[in-house]
Amino acid sequence: MSACVCRFAVLTDPHITTPETYRHYPHRLHRLEYSIPILEAALARLAQEPLDFLLIPGDLTQHGEPANHTWLSKRLSRLPFPSYVIPGNHDIPPDEGAIPAAEFPQYYRQQGYRDTDRLYYAQEILPGLGLIGLNSNQFDPNGQLIGRIDGEQWQWLENCLAQHPWPRTLVMVHHNICEHLPNQSRSILGQRYLLDNRLELQQLLKKHGINLVFTGHLHVQDIAEEDGFFDVTTGSLVSYPHAYRLVTWQEDCMHITTERITTLPDVPHLLQDARAWMEQRSPQFIVHLLTHPPLNLPLEQAQQLAPRLGHFWPDIAWGDAQFILPDLPSPVREFFEACSDRPPGDNQAVLPLLTPTSCPKPNLV
Repeated sequence: MSACVCRFAVLTDPHITTPETYRHYPHRLHRLEYSIPILEAALARLAQEPLDFLLIPGDLTQHGEPANHTWLSKRLSRLPFPSYVIPGNHDIPPDEGAIPAAEFPQYYRQQGYRDTDRLYYAQEILPGLGLIGLNSNQFDPNGQLIGRIDGEQWQWLENCLAQHPWPRTLVMVHHNICEHLPNQSRSILGQRYLLDNRLELQQLLKKHGINLVFTGHLHVQDIAEEDGFFDVTTGSLVSYPHAYRLVTWQEDCMHITTERITTLPDVPHLLQDARAWMEQRSPQFIVHLLTHPPLNLPLEQAQQLAPRLGHFWPDIAWGDAQFILPDLPSPVREFFEACSDRPPGDNQAVLPLLTPTSCPKPNLV
């Protein structure tokens, strides 16, 4: 048995919303009104685990409100283990009422930004273990999000990796750097969740012996693999199925399991309610998916099919989904069935790392 390097947790996209910052969004899939009690439930559980640290890869708040950043940073500072964050697009949007991006590090001095005012950092978090937290949020002049590692940060990252100060390194970034759905990079809907220089980042990291990153943003439980590189994305804590991950890093492998918040004191059927909520609000998303490339269905046909696919996104969000849909017309059937999960699995997996020692091939546990 390989020696254990560390044990840690990953939760992401909690979208913290204090009561005074709550806004109503008629089509949202996540439950902002429960963001704080769900996080409290998760942190209470994690406090009972023998953890070395916690990673949160972005979308800490709903719209970057100062009150929400303040609440979360104070709450994380009370944990019995260190926590490390990075910004998501919701944390530093160019919107009125959000904190300026330059102020983000000031809120999270105890969560990774202890000695930098940049939106990215690298530091040793355990003896011989480094953490690189990247900022993938760029915005065009119209305020539209562009997922990208900008030139200045790229040069910094190259220099950091070239110095190779630690025997082992973890990386987290908000945007995904592997496709989590078939042909995601060719879909208008899917592109916005991907880093646009993701393949270059994969190659740079692999060059320096790193073949795994932790991401958020997509709000689904999924582990994707491209040419030996793994992207472990974790669903939004505030959205069905309210999941987080526990990770045991052995010398040559990562053992990953999934935990979920299924109930709250005031919401005894949280998980069931959350699935119903997502199914009820999915048709608009499904219509958008059906009427855009690659399917390009007429609006009327898409509206007829959408109610039959209300289960699609909840199943994807849960992870390990398998779709057999014989009642759907071709090519819609083929499109959705191709979204069935592929190895190494989404909720329970063992992932091999780039080390000289051997490791079992990826497998479901």
